[in-house]
Amino acid sequence: MKKTAFLCWIKPALILSFVCFFAFTATAQNYYPTDIGNMWVLESSDGEVQTTYTLEGPEIIDGQEHVLLKITTEELATGESETDQYFLTVGSEDIKLHRIILEDAIATLTANFPEPVTFFPLQLVLGDMWQIAATASAKLEVGLTIAGQSVTDLEVIAIEDVVTPVGTFQNCAKVRLELELSAGGFLSLDSTTYQWFAPDVGPVQYENSDGVIFSLISSNLLTVPEEPDTTEEETMPETPPEEEVTPEPSPEEDTMPEETPEEDTAPEPVPYDVTGDGVVNILDLTFAAARFGESDSDADVTGDGTVNILDLVLIAQNFGN
Repeated sequence: MKKTAFLCWIKPALILSFVCFFAFTATAQNYYPTDIGNMWVLESSDGEVQTTYTLEGPEIIDGQEHVLLKITTEELATGESETDQYFLTVGSEDIKLHRIILEDAIATLTANFPEPVTFFPLQLVLGDMWQIAATASAKLEVGLTIAGQSVTDLEVIAIEDVVTPVGTFQNCAKVRLELELSAGGFLSLDSTTYQWFAPDVGPVQYENSDGVIFSLISSNLLTVPEEPDTTEEETMPETPPEEEVTPEPSPEEDTMPEETPEEDTAPEPVPYDVTGDGVVNILDLTFAAARFGESDSDADVTGDGTVNILDLVLIAQNFGN
């Protein structure tokens, strides 16, 4: 008897643990949204330089569609700008890098990747590490072309909140980028930079090798709250209401007050709120888990006749509604 009672208790608990893990995995957040048209504008802390990230395309290279990431850095005082181009494809787990074209006033550097490498994972986890190694050619403005090699080691070194001019972003992944570049046997360069990515928003902050911070000032992925409309009625001064003259009822008129139907004030049902308390929470998940495998219509939110994993996942994904 005790064993049966114990199993009846542990079964919902095990199902709850599994469903919570499954629901978290199913709603994993994307740290680098790659829809074409996405745009981010970051500005330096001194207000002198702006960096704009845009996703354009598709670009067709060797019969394959690529997303083009353009990173344009502009000196606001002079209007001078430089643009870097990254040709990407997006998979289910990461963004692949196929080609880089970097342009400035001195040279144009091009690097191709016959075997695409990981540009960024879509989900960033503390401790993630990956590397981008490239053999590149740099064409100088004087007409000279030199070959070079670069290795960039990337690591997620922190998960932290970031404050920007457009708001505070929580649980941002801080990525350290360590670059080693050599070219022509006479050029050697090492640099360390940092980038912060917010879940479902993308790049929100950047620190260059000189320690200058660039923070997000605008993006089409941000939701801007609507300002309340100010109507004429709200701005006009109030005038005292005129006194109403109530006519005396004539004997022929029915002076009984008319009954007004009472409005139905019952709250509307909340989807997936199987307990009926007005909110979807752990109590609803526990209620359904306790009836797992049964044909309980209250817990069967999918209506397929059986309380199963689909019902539990839907409830878990709608917590707080």
